[in-house]
Amino acid sequence: MRIERYLDGIGRAAIERALGVAGAAALRPTGDPKHGDYQLNGVLPLAKQLKQNPRALAERVAAELLGVEAIERAEVAGPGFVNLTLKSAWLARELDEQGRDAARDGVPTSEQTERVVVDFSGPNIAKQMHVGHLRSTIIGDAVVRLLRFVGHEVVGDNHLGDWGTQFGLLIVGLSEFGDRQALAREPIVELERIYKQASERAKTDHEFAAAARGQLAKLQNGDAENTALWQSFVEITRTELDKIYARLEVHFDTWHGESFYNAMLAGVVERLKESALVTEDAGALCVFFAELADAPDDLKRQKEPLIVQKRDGAFLYSTTDLATLRYRAEQRFDRAIYVVDMRQSLHFKQVFAVAKLLGWDPPRTEHLGFGSVLGKDGKPLKTRDAMGNAITLASLLDEAEERALARLSEAKAEGKIDLSDEELRETARAVGIGAVKYADLHQNRASDYQFDFDKMITFQGNAGPYLQYAYARIQSIFRKGQVDPDTLFTGAGEGASELPPSIIALPEREEQALGRVLLRFGEVVHQAAESGLPHLITDHLYELAKAYSTFFEACPVLKAEGAVRNSRLALCALTARQLRRGLSLLGIQVVDRM
Repeated sequence: MRIERYLDGIGRAAIERALGVAGAAALRPTGDPKHGDYQLNGVLPLAKQLKQNPRALAERVAAELLGVEAIERAEVAGPGFVNLTLKSAWLARELDEQGRDAARDGVPTSEQTERVVVDFSGPNIAKQMHVGHLRSTIIGDAVVRLLRFVGHEVVGDNHLGDWGTQFGLLIVGLSEFGDRQALAREPIVELERIYKQASERAKTDHEFAAAARGQLAKLQNGDAENTALWQSFVEITRTELDKIYARLEVHFDTWHGESFYNAMLAGVVERLKESALVTEDAGALCVFFAELADAPDDLKRQKEPLIVQKRDGAFLYSTTDLATLRYRAEQRFDRAIYVVDMRQSLHFKQVFAVAKLLGWDPPRTEHLGFGSVLGKDGKPLKTRDAMGNAITLASLLDEAEERALARLSEAKAEGKIDLSDEELRETARAVGIGAVKYADLHQNRASDYQFDFDKMITFQGNAGPYLQYAYARIQSIFRKGQVDPDTLFTGAGEGASELPPSIIALPEREEQALGRVLLRFGEVVHQAAESGLPHLITDHLYELAKAYSTFFEACPVLKAEGAVRNSRLALCALTARQLRRGLSLLGIQVVDRM
């Protein structure tokens, strides 16, 4: 269930019954469990409106709330807050329902679903992925998973940089100083070397630069030989990209790169001219927002225009992005989400504003920006080493897996885990990749974060391996007790025709605390999906793991007997399922042994 939505509805109804006016409940979780589970703050603004004592009004609302089945206590605090404590019996019943919902773990689908496109990752052709692609790829994938799980129709799109100036440089560079053997041996590495060398040479060699522009023009005009070369560059890059995405378990529904929209660009510029949105400036066509009456006020104050065509006739990213929005509007998307670096905020504000003026934007168009990845020195993590070589995403993932393998091998040598060599490597892969993902996703995406292998590959604190270990510990309880957790909420065996009686009871404080965290899952999932903030999931999972640890220390599970044992096993099963589900929504695997 969405517990906060449910309680908010109860609070609104109580306010209206008690005070005779409609008002928001303004519900939020309490900061201290001693003050209850939730706090209703909606009385204070109504007291000003009604010109009455807020505490007196709050007492009336609290009296109404005491009649609600879910509420154990409703106590007035401060100037007019109402602190709510949930009944443990009601909580237990809701957890039983959650346990029986194996398909969704108590998370309802959205009441109103949308058709959503999520634009993320977007690497360039003929280049290896590097650390700069990490955040868009990981955050975008989590957003897709979350939106899809709550019921939206989601298309994940990889908007590749597969068109433009670099291909003229590559074509000329390949003929000038390409190494065919190296291209066969390490194709993506050789293409990257060629492009880097060609780009440097074009800066000083005007004839070389002119030749590159000529080859680009031939490509743009459909020359068969250059088109074949371009296609080979794309295929080589796609092969390497697929390897990285497979390791990250990231999937795309479409790969509509810049080339997909190339034929639409001239029409975009013509429409801008017809709409009198562009002005010629030094031969280039620009949108100056200060000159547009219907432009947003913040853009009117910006001196920087949106350039849509250079003076040599070339189109830009802005032109392609406008064509992309037009296409997405035509495809009837209700929402278009761009998971791109915060530094592109102005660009997207401008593009979205122009698309809106043209009537090309989907109803909801959003830039989900993210901060930078920093090194230990607090500066943006370098994408090249001291020798000028690219620090590839593949090498970063390799190191994560190697460090995880070293940690697990130490544990095996100490007799702490019993895994075969093959199981050890598979576990190290899940732990290493999961650690990298979790370290990124547990930050608020708008914030910068420091990349530190020592902090991310740890089995303590708010880290991916700690949560994977928490899950594995619960699985070990089921193995030791010879318990099948899948049968705890479904009856004695297959074919049971009736629901089993209530299994969960929460007499102990630690059981109640764990139950309260478990019941918040549905609300957190919806909040994370709606806001595009995956860290809400990581925060919840970390709180869940801590609450479970406290419960496990205080409440023996396998040593308990009868109904108490079954109830505690059910709490273990719910915790494990929620850890698995939550991590899966972030694209992180769990492991049964660790």
